[in-house]
Amino acid sequence: MEVIDKVKTRVYRFGNKKADGNSKMKNLLGGKGANLAEMSSIGIPVPPGFTITTEVCTEYNALGQEEVVALIKDEVEQAIDNIETLMGSTFGDIDNPLLVSVRSGARVSMPGMMDTVLNLGLNDEVVLGLAKKTNNEQFAWDSYRRFIQMYGGVVLGMKPASKEDIDPFEEIMEHLKHKRGITLDTEFTVQDLKDLVYDFKEAVKKRTGHDFPTDPWDQLWGAIIAVFNSWNGDRAVYYRTMHGYPADWGTAVNVQAMVYGNMGDNSGTGVCFTRDAGTGENVFNGEYLINAQGEDVVAGVRTPQQITKLGSQRWAELAKIEEEERAKDYPSLEELMPSIFEELNGYQDILEKHYRDMQDMEFTIQDGKLWILQTRNGKRTGAAMVKIAMDLLKEGMINEKEALLLIEPNKLDELLHPIFDPAALKRAHVMAQGLPASPGAATGKIVFFADEASKFKNSILVRIETSPEDLEGMNIAKGILTARGGMTSHAAVVARGMGKCCVSGAGALKINYKTRTLTVNGHEYHEGDWISLNGSTGNIFEGKVATMEPELSGEFAELMELASVYGKMNVRTNADTPKDAKVARSFGAQGIGLTRTEHMFFEVDRIKAMREMILADTVKGRKQALEELLPMQRSDFEGIFEAMQGLPVTIRLLDPPLHEFVPHQLTTQKELAEEMHISLQAVKNKVAELEEFNPMLGHRGCRLGNTYPEITEMQTRAIIEAALNLKEKGINCRPEIMIPLVGTVREFEAQEQIIRTTANTVFEEREDTVDYLVGTMIEVPRAALMADAIAERAEFFSFGTNDLTQMTFGYSRDDAGKFLPIYIDKGILKVDPFEVLDQEGVGQLVKLGTERGRSTKPDLKVGICGEHGGEPSSVEFCYNIGMDYVSCSPYRVPIARLVAAQAAIKAAQ
Repeated sequence: MEVIDKVKTRVYRFGNKKADGNSKMKNLLGGKGANLAEMSSIGIPVPPGFTITTEVCTEYNALGQEEVVALIKDEVEQAIDNIETLMGSTFGDIDNPLLVSVRSGARVSMPGMMDTVLNLGLNDEVVLGLAKKTNNEQFAWDSYRRFIQMYGGVVLGMKPASKEDIDPFEEIMEHLKHKRGITLDTEFTVQDLKDLVYDFKEAVKKRTGHDFPTDPWDQLWGAIIAVFNSWNGDRAVYYRTMHGYPADWGTAVNVQAMVYGNMGDNSGTGVCFTRDAGTGENVFNGEYLINAQGEDVVAGVRTPQQITKLGSQRWAELAKIEEEERAKDYPSLEELMPSIFEELNGYQDILEKHYRDMQDMEFTIQDGKLWILQTRNGKRTGAAMVKIAMDLLKEGMINEKEALLLIEPNKLDELLHPIFDPAALKRAHVMAQGLPASPGAATGKIVFFADEASKFKNSILVRIETSPEDLEGMNIAKGILTARGGMTSHAAVVARGMGKCCVSGAGALKINYKTRTLTVNGHEYHEGDWISLNGSTGNIFEGKVATMEPELSGEFAELMELASVYGKMNVRTNADTPKDAKVARSFGAQGIGLTRTEHMFFEVDRIKAMREMILADTVKGRKQALEELLPMQRSDFEGIFEAMQGLPVTIRLLDPPLHEFVPHQLTTQKELAEEMHISLQAVKNKVAELEEFNPMLGHRGCRLGNTYPEITEMQTRAIIEAALNLKEKGINCRPEIMIPLVGTVREFEAQEQIIRTTANTVFEEREDTVDYLVGTMIEVPRAALMADAIAERAEFFSFGTNDLTQMTFGYSRDDAGKFLPIYIDKGILKVDPFEVLDQEGVGQLVKLGTERGRSTKPDLKVGICGEHGGEPSSVEFCYNIGMDYVSCSPYRVPIARLVAAQAAIKAAQ
């Protein structure tokens, strides 16, 4: 049993320009707690509080509630005493009450994924004291109804009964609004709020069978445990899995003195960004609400106002509101509270310079006093990420290496997605306008519920507003559209973090979940109807809008040039066609690491000749069929060589088992028999003969070439002739012929002899030569172990980690989907080894194979061409073990180039 250290610090305090922690302690204090401590230390006005460490969450998951509460009870009580001293009020006191907030805080930002409780410490007596103390009965009872609503949902499990239903507390409020003829929460009277508190508590008693807890300490422990539990809630688990965050990180718990944005018209709350999170522009921006608490802004229940005048004018233009009306009804914070705005503007400048990155800040204005509740490195789109990094570099805030390390590799993928064709946009019908919450182009069929996002191949999730429970559906959908919410709503923030196109706050949309309809200006749209979203402008289009491929330009191109300066490992591409080769080269690929020749045989005009070769009973018959394929293969190679002129091109000889090329349906078998003038039974017999119990471990790879050498002869001739043809045109070719699935030295030698003999024959025929290499794909564990012997003959190694992973684990790639998700869910595996290289097992075979190969041949060229060649952590591993290159799909090339540069920078630190 693990020995628990009862002496170590588990609770860290902050406040009044002092703190136990700092921003470098994110692993222990979580991002929120570490930044609260840092802000407090540098003089930013932060409400005092304390952080329970992430380690306590891990202890809670291992030991349970009773043991963990006993471990931290004394420290928590002392920390509450400290808040009481700094705030001059007492937790649970009737006359001078201290209320607190309880928030989660993982080491990385997980917006909306875990739980928060505000106004904790209220009960029927304390609310009277709060009303008397503040001389604001409206505020006190509004805070109480909010507390019951949040605590009920987060701690007591008061959730909607079904997806068509609304939150039970919201249902009670909507009923009262209808009865009173009002629309906003701020229109409730004091008596309304008292009635809501009573009805809320009755709803809790009815649903849970227990009274709402009244003891503030019971409330506090309930909220702390709820935050710990939320770390393993469905949405947090899904978010962690989506981003590859380990389950053992845990979350911290942050407890802070409450400051109130709902005390009247001189109070408010908001969220702001030091730069535009969508575009990266160096423009201070954000949203706020008067007489509100923080959750009101992100929940999207009320459409917030803009912080700056410029932002307000842009919002008004998008919302089709006249400037006079805008200034009167929707003033910016800059216009409404100029002194508060100036103070906030000053803090955002201090914090961005301090952290040297774009900041996402939350603030509250209580009775004319500004408090900063949180800062963190802001979530941003891929385009904004690149622009911000390059702008910070140009502004001298960071250096070149820091600019490269500021980039999150996988988010570059967003810049490589299709965009709307400008010509198609001119013809498109704009059905409605919303706010441009997250850039991009999305076309899909309408779905109204997150758990039905996979109903169509391409879907657009349409919601009144999203909630954290919608995360999986948001991830599946091509785009997100909401009727409510601003640029800092849940939908907007999460979509930007995902790189997902999002349009929010489209007020003209009337959504009916029960009938599954969307009505805009009298026109009704149904589930399954096509719409398109432009997340850069907020336009919502009727039907499909054509898209076009992106290009590497602007700051993106500058970033890639910077990556080339620091990257020491080459990046190639996996490409089977000239088109793919050209795309990859435009993204900076330095050659081709894998061309799969079998893909060239499946086209209609080629599969017939391939099948004739397979069905032939003699060498002569097979050679005749292969003669038909030779000019086709040669032409393919010429196109690829031309696209990559001057760069190395690795071509893998035929790899899959022959049964993949023969027809398995009766109708196609009959057609083949008629075309070849043989009996149907002969075709059936051949198909049956080729059938294997385990074809991936059967007659494939070099085993094919060694049993049917004429296949290797034809492919070698096609490669060499193609290179010579282009040489005559003045185009330099660098072919590398790769023998697949080698497990023994003799297998390699037998294939090499055929290749060399064929190449020499062609050289004699053409009276000319080209340089070429012969190497192998290391994808059988035995090959990695025998690498020193194989390297005596092979001129290069390319690790095929798809099959190497399959054979090392003993997992069939085709069948692993039945158990891998369960393994990951149970923690047996942290990640899918077919997506992320298993560095502990498969990686050690790769490292061993590289070392043994180079022990024989020090200048042996080594690369990787499996799917892992474009996965960031796998690429970094390849650099660290000394590979010459990685190879990945064309659209992953920029990502691999960036990671190669980042790996070199990290290794030199």
